[in-house]
Amino acid sequence: MHQSKLESLIETCLNVAIGFCISLTAWPFVAVLYGIEYSHSQNLGITLIFTVLSISRGYIVRRWFNHGLHHTASALATKLLGNRT
Repeated sequence: MHQSKLESLIETCLNVAIGFCISLTAWPFVAVLYGIEYSHSQNLGITLIFTVLSISRGYIVRRWFNHGLHHTASALATKLLGNRT
């Protein structure tokens, strides 16, 4: 089953929104562990930059997969797993 472009975008945005919340929450703990000083605006800005990159990556991969990569992935899975399903 193929997704429409809008469905791909919605799925990607939902996935990235969850990642955004996790990243925004986790960064202060990671920064403390590594002794990195930061401001909350820096945290938000950096997280937003990576969020835009993640949406772009996720959308492109999803559309590429729907365009035909799923056939390659299926063939590879069949080859790796044999007849096990």
